[in-house]
Amino acid sequence: MEDRRSAGTSTGWHMHATGQLLYATEGVMLVHTDAGSWVVTPNRALWMLPGLRHNVTMSGDVLIRTAYIDVAQIPTLPTESCVLNVSPLLRELLVEAVRISPSTPPQGRDARLLDLLLDEIRISPVLPLHLPMPDDPRLRTLCRELSAKPAASSSAAQWAASIGVGERTLHRMFVKETGMTFATWREQARLLHALQRIANGDKIIDVALDCGYASPSAFAAMFKRHFGVTPTSFFK
Repeated sequence: MEDRRSAGTSTGWHMHATGQLLYATEGVMLVHTDAGSWVVTPNRALWMLPGLRHNVTMSGDVLIRTAYIDVAQIPTLPTESCVLNVSPLLRELLVEAVRISPSTPPQGRDARLLDLLLDEIRISPVLPLHLPMPDDPRLRTLCRELSAKPAASSSAAQWAASIGVGERTLHRMFVKETGMTFATWREQARLLHALQRIANGDKIIDVALDCGYASPSAFAAMFKRHFGVTPTSFFK
């Protein structure tokens, strides 16, 4: 399926009975679920398991291409929702796949194209673009504050005091609820905020300072540690 959406619009909360591979050749998508959020930039795709309730918001004008896959028939796909790197080959396969009619079983070239598409999904690297949300209401409130204020310099002890717990308790809660340390979660929140800003065309220096980094070089070092490339190279 191919769909063009305007900046700022959203799909509303919904779910699908099948697995969904969500990809945009233009623009950036912010995907929110009950379990956390993803930022999906060009040349990245989000694989979502069946039954995952989600809402997609468009950052910039977005051209979406979506593949729906019955995981009961194709059991070797990723077992968790995740962001995948989209190689040039996978991109072209997705572009072609959306033109195949779903009303009849694929045959010949169409069948071979879809088989290759599935093979490419299976081998695509998973990228760290997920920000898990905790179930604990106190920690959930704190995480929303961290996401809304990426430049905040408050220490872990100060954030712990804001929800009425000790610093050690805060660290234990983060690991238990999100699988991440407090520092890792905060860095990930800053990273996802930065991805959205850079994709919208904001200058690296402005993004770095607004995310709490002392300089563009410090921000670039963090970014390269996560992705192996600089922010500019990532979007190329």
